[in-house]
Amino acid sequence: MAIPFKRVGRKDPRKVDGVVKFHPQLVTQGQSVDLDKLAYTMKDKSSLSLGDIQSVLTNLVEAMRAALFDGKSVNIRDFGVFSLSATTLGVDKKEDCTMKNIKAVNINFRPSSSVRPNLSSTRADEKIEFLDLDAPKKKKTEGNPDDGGGENPGGNENPGGGGDNGGETPDPDPAA
Repeated sequence: MAIPFKRVGRKDPRKVDGVVKFHPQLVTQGQSVDLDKLAYTMKDKSSLSLGDIQSVLTNLVEAMRAALFDGKSVNIRDFGVFSLSATTLGVDKKEDCTMKNIKAVNINFRPSSSVRPNLSSTRADEKIEFLDLDAPKKKKTEGNPDDGGGENPGGNENPGGGGDNGGETPDPDPAA
C-alpha cells in the first residue's frame, strides 16, 4: 500500500511578500479505522475471539484515559508514549497563576522508534511508499498495435480473414 499525497501551494505566513512554494500533503482516504475494525483485523492474527479483542481494546482506552487524567504518561511498548499538555495564559505574578489560566488540555503522542516512519528503510515490510494523486495517469502510446487500445486489439482490420467489409473492390484474378 502507498500513502497518497497531493501537491499544495503555500505562502510563508511570516513574510508579507512570500512566494508560493509547493509542498506534498499527505491525504487520508476513506473513513477512519475505529476500534471495531482494528479488532476485526487483529482476530485473524490471534486465537482470541472478536469479542475478546474488542473488550481488551475498550478497556485499554479506559485505562489510558484514567492514567492520563491522574497526571501520568502512558508508555505502550513498541508503539509510543501518550501524555497531556496544556494551552495556558501567562500572568505576571505567581499568585495570580491558577487553574483558570489553563485554556485547553491536549493529548500528545511520541511514537517509539519501532513505529516511527523510516523513509530510508530497505526492508520491504518497513518501507513507506507514496502515491502522487496529482501525477498524470500513465497512458500507453497511441498508434502502437501492442497498446491494447481500440476495439480490435489484434491490429488487423479483418481478423476473421476474408469477407467484404464494404471497402474497395478486389482486383480480378488473372488466372480466371
